[in-house]
This record gives sequence, structure tokens and C-alpha cells, in this order.
Amino acid sequence: MEIPDPERRRLAETEAKAKHWRRWGPYLSERQWGTVREDYSADGDAWNYVSFEMSSAYTYRWGEDGLGGISDNHQRLCFAPALWNGRDPILKERLFGLTNPQGNHGEDVKEYYWYLDSTPTHSYMKMLYRYPQAEFPYRRLLAENARRTRRQREFELIDTGVLEGSRFFDLEVEYAKADVDDVLIRFTVTNRGPEAAELWLLPTLWFRNDWSWVEDSVKPALRLEPGGVRALHPTLGERVLAWEGDPELLFTENESNQQKLYGRPNASPRVKDAFHRYLIGGERDAVGREQGTKFACSYHWTLEAGASRTVRLRLTDQREQLRIEPEAIDDVFQQRREEADRFYETLEPAQLPEDCRRIQRQAF
Repeated sequence: MEIPDPERRRLAETEAKAKHWRRWGPYLSERQWGTVREDYSADGDAWNYVSFEMSSAYTYRWGEDGLGGISDNHQRLCFAPALWNGRDPILKERLFGLTNPQGNHGEDVKEYYWYLDSTPTHSYMKMLYRYPQAEFPYRRLLAENARRTRRQREFELIDTGVLEGSRFFDLEVEYAKADVDDVLIRFTVTNRGPEAAELWLLPTLWFRNDWSWVEDSVKPALRLEPGGVRALHPTLGERVLAWEGDPELLFTENESNQQKLYGRPNASPRVKDAFHRYLIGGERDAVGREQGTKFACSYHWTLEAGASRTVRLRLTDQREQLRIEPEAIDDVFQQRREEADRFYETLEPAQLPEDCRRIQRQAF
């Protein structure tokens, strides 16, 4: 029987195991550090075994994290954006927060982000991340929340003053599936502040490291080819990431920085935090240019007050889809949004006010 609603048709195909529409989705953790998932301590101190300060250099075993990222359902290949405002001491690759002992009310993320939309098959997804243009106040957030008692309210990012005058970037992250293994990506960055501001955007593709833990495992690879980067994995197969524009291309390995973490020499200068070391630390030899297990294409802009820039990418199993055609990609996004509207309209009571409809949809 023909199902007229496209999203319901995708759900039916998924349930019948005819098409694997849920293979790709928002399966990256918001925070992998400071959790029992990555705790190998002798005393069970999960809060401190892998801290936020370690997370940029420490290779996780059981999961990965990122800002508004996606992965396949077994989290073998991961994708997420990273940011740098030219002032922060670290590359913004994951959410910052407090562990249970650090917060006066327990663990808490000290960032602003909103998941705005998603269909059940993740055929369309949208989120918003707000990034200050001033240096991110990591130390102040830690110190002030440590000083406060449980009877006092929490000290939040907005309380630091870094967002005053709307001096921040809004990063709008959107994904739309042209097919099961053909994921379109669109990032739109807007300068909300009153003055021009500098920003680096680094769409990043990487493999979760399982080769370091399993004997005789086959190490995957990301390789630069004409038109994109080819991802080769022993069980996932092949995928290609293509992008628009002419960004700087950076490669490294998703391997722990032993020197930074434990004072032991690294087998190779290509380690997990290489993009931070290259961009912020100026270490030219930290990155490669042709292959690795972690890749980023780095866009560098100066955005005038109120200006926006959009970048489109494509993660696909189709070799013929390597070219980025902005209008064609935008057409798919428009179609998937309309299909999402159609799907949610069937779930909303007719008498529900519009603002309540939006709240219900975002909750779903």
C-alpha cells in the first residue's frame, strides 16, 4: 500500500528493514569526558579520570563527542563542526561543563545550544549553537561555581558578560538525507554583534579509535582524492565527504597525545589535538595534508556585523555525488523541511495554539 506521507513511508521502510534510514543520526555524545563510559580508574573516580581539560588530547574508547554532530549507528565514522574565535585558548570541539564535584548543584553544561527540529528517521535535523566572540570564560565559570554554596543559584555563561551587546556567533547546523547513505550538511554562521568579528569553522570527520584496543584489527583511513576525502572502514565500507569553497585541508590521527597527557613521547606528531596545536599553537608540523584518521576543512572568515556565511557539505556513498551544487542541496533541505511539517501536523491537536505546537514539536 502506498503511504502518501514521505516520513511515514521512511518509517515503514525502516520497520520492515527494507531501508536503513536510521543508520545515520545524532548519535554523538554531548560529553564523553567525565563519565563512567570512559572510566578505568582503580577507585571508580569517573569524574576525574578523563576531565574536560584532557578531552581534546585523550582518545576515547567507547564513544565520541561533538557539537551537533552525527555518526553511523555503531559510531564508527563521526562528523561534527569545530569553531575558533581567534581568542579562545582551545578549539571549540565539544561542550564545556562542570562535573558533579565542581558544580554547586552538581554536574551541568555551561553553554547555550538548542535542538530545534528532527524527524524520527533523522531525515531532517536542525540545531543552534551560540558561541561568544570574546574569550570563553572557562576558568571563571569553574571558580565562581566552586565558590558558591548549594543555597545559591548557579553561575551561568550569561552571568559572565561575554554575551553582552549580542557579541556572539550563531551557528545553525542542519542535516538532510537525500537517501539512506547520502547525508547533506549545511552550516550557517551569523555575526550577531555590532562589529566585524573573526571566525574559523572546521567541519571535522573522524573515525572512533577501536584499532588501538583490539589486537590484529584493521585500521581505517581517510584519504584525500580529487573532489573530496574518501573514508575507508573494514565494516562500514566506503564513504566520501565533499565540500564547497576552498578551505584549508588538515589531517591527523585520532590517537592520544601521550606527551601532553602523561609526559611520554608520541610515536608520531599526528595526534588527536593536532588541529588545536596547528591553529592556535602555530605548530606547522602537527598536521598532515593527505591522509589520517581525523580530517577537517578549515574556513576562515571575517564577518561584518549582522552578516552570515553558509557552507554546504555532503557525506555520501555515491561517487557521482562528489560535486557540491548549492541550489540542488538547498532544494533537498526545503523538501525535507516541508515533509517534516507535514509529518508533525498529523500529531498536533487542531485546537492547540501555534506557540504550543512549536513547543510540542521541539519536544518530540
